[in-house]
Amino acid sequence: MINLTKDEVNNFLLSLDLIDDKMPDKKKIRLLYTLSNTIHKNYKVYKIKKKTFGYRHIYEPSPTLKSVQRRILENILNCKNISKYAKAYKEGIGLKDNALVHTNKKIILKLDIIDFFENIDFYNVYDSCFNEAYFPKEIGHLLTYLCTYESRLPQGAPTSSYISNLVMKDFDEELGYWCEERNIAYTRYSDDMTFSGEFNPSEVIRKVRKLLYKLGLKINNKKINAISCSQQQKVTGLVVNKKVSVPRKYREKIRQEVYYINKYGLDEHLKRISDCVNKKQYIDSLYGRILYVLNINSDDKEFCEYKKLIGNFKKN
Repeated sequence: MINLTKDEVNNFLLSLDLIDDKMPDKKKIRLLYTLSNTIHKNYKVYKIKKKTFGYRHIYEPSPTLKSVQRRILENILNCKNISKYAKAYKEGIGLKDNALVHTNKKIILKLDIIDFFENIDFYNVYDSCFNEAYFPKEIGHLLTYLCTYESRLPQGAPTSSYISNLVMKDFDEELGYWCEERNIAYTRYSDDMTFSGEFNPSEVIRKVRKLLYKLGLKINNKKINAISCSQQQKVTGLVVNKKVSVPRKYREKIRQEVYYINKYGLDEHLKRISDCVNKKQYIDSLYGRILYVLNINSDDKEFCEYKKLIGNFKKN
């Protein structure tokens, strides 16, 4: 892109409409640069214990920064296409869509990218989203600073999920075409990659390692999992051996809870669980789990009845 004067750069920045406010243009420009220069002061960092080992860091941006990031997402990022192989953080696409691709397959291979968000760095974000093909260099760097924290992609910022798909686009396309040539189905749901068909898992793993290396990413060796059709095959929490379905234990847990509610009444059931159970939170949780089952199989008559029953408690 040709060199622009300071006024032209500022006008370009204003044209992106990143601040929903009636403040003067000069103050808008100043605010954007102030935010980019004080990123540490505009985040709260939380540690959440992982199911397996260690902690996950969640970064909550300040209200002002979050508002700007949402504008970046709406006005800039959402206009960019992601790969058809990416199934997370995509409107109208969910867990079921990711799982459907892998139903009734001889082998399923599941791979996980280690510390996915934390290992997507400043240059990955700049090159994939804000490079000089679209923005003056100064603005591209500013936008990248507004979307990163300590030169990394912060999990918790509204822009991070979509940016991760843009960063992975070339990877997804190259790997996806390579798989198609070998009649292997491939999808990626955030940091979870799934492959299915009839193939040699070692060959796929070697290919994935090679492509991830270019991005500075690595496979989590502790989460490599190849599953044959003689075992229960699960993709992003859903069973896919013959068709997409919610695991039996998940359904049985809900069935048991509804049974006790019908038998003893809601209040007595909650007393049997614990004296500290919040009624509203419990009902909201149970209703949400029922909706999850129906989202996977909307024709499930049993769970349609559960929805009506628990829905009545929500109204009271």
